[in-house]
Amino acid sequence: MAGAGANVSGGSNKQDVNDEIEGFAVAVVRDEGAWKVSALNTSALRNLDDAELQLRELRATGAVFGLLDVDDEFFIVVRPGPSGAQLLISDATAGVDYDVAADALDAMNIEVPDLDPDELDDIDPWEEGDLGILADLGLPDAVMSIIVGDTDLYADEQVGMIAARLGFADQLSKVLDSLGH
Repeated sequence: MAGAGANVSGGSNKQDVNDEIEGFAVAVVRDEGAWKVSALNTSALRNLDDAELQLRELRATGAVFGLLDVDDEFFIVVRPGPSGAQLLISDATAGVDYDVAADALDAMNIEVPDLDPDELDDIDPWEEGDLGILADLGLPDAVMSIIVGDTDLYADEQVGMIAARLGFADQLSKVLDSLGH
């Protein structure tokens, strides 16, 4: 995994607040039988609390979730709920290099893997969180497991597979085109 790991003061390997993170963050809403996809502010790629706040501010009557593609390295599914957000991260090892990944693991009460950042490319990634996070919308946990387990795909391709399976690929494509992605 390539990360955004500029060594910052204190010897941390996580991204510096000035490092630019590529990728995209979108909100997906299922309302009255139709999918709506909209861009989230890119701050959602850095801060999980911000991503959740942006999703909660949508105040939709239907299902709402966010898809965060961080540097095409990994993705996070964020689904706000009354008792906190449900989460799925496609690569738990990303917590070594990315604050947003470490935040997701922390929110799930999972420790960031104790791995040497120089050895991350040699470690097989694994997901953490709820594989059934979108099951009620038509994406069973077994299918999600196949998607996150396909390490030959970049995160944006995995997100595209989720969109295709759930039926909002066209809406996602339009938003990504408008973002220049």
